[in-house]
Amino acid sequence: MENSEKTVEILNDLIQINNDRADGFDKASADLAEENIDLKATFEKLSSDSRSNVIELAGLVGRNAETPETGNTILGTLHRAWIDIKASFGGDDRHSILAECERGEDAIKKAYRDALAENELGENVRSALLKQQGDINISHDAIRALRDAQA
Repeated sequence: MENSEKTVEILNDLIQINNDRADGFDKASADLAEENIDLKATFEKLSSDSRSNVIELAGLVGRNAETPETGNTILGTLHRAWIDIKASFGGDDRHSILAECERGEDAIKKAYRDALAENELGENVRSALLKQQGDINISHDAIRALRDAQA
């Protein structure tokens, strides 16, 4: 893989948003009320999927002789804080939980679309991102279907 600052920047951005996604699903899973416990396995799987994405993305950064990001985005941290505030005011019903999860899925879908719009990506990076994007699109649709089943 050729060394490209832009590629490393894109990969590090995707690492951060995958960290946000994993932390968001971990938080949602931990905060589930008993009547929504059936969502726990779904949320844990999606968190695990993002952690696997991070490992793959970090490997791609490492191949560029760079150090991968390890943190989260500011917006992701703010989003989780907003969920805490909303839940404290009664916004923790199933539909609200799934709507917030879908909002997070919308953000990661956009991040992958933007990343893949870059022409500087090498073929192995593009291939990895396309696979991750496909999996995220499937997950987004599953979350949306769960949310819509509650409407």
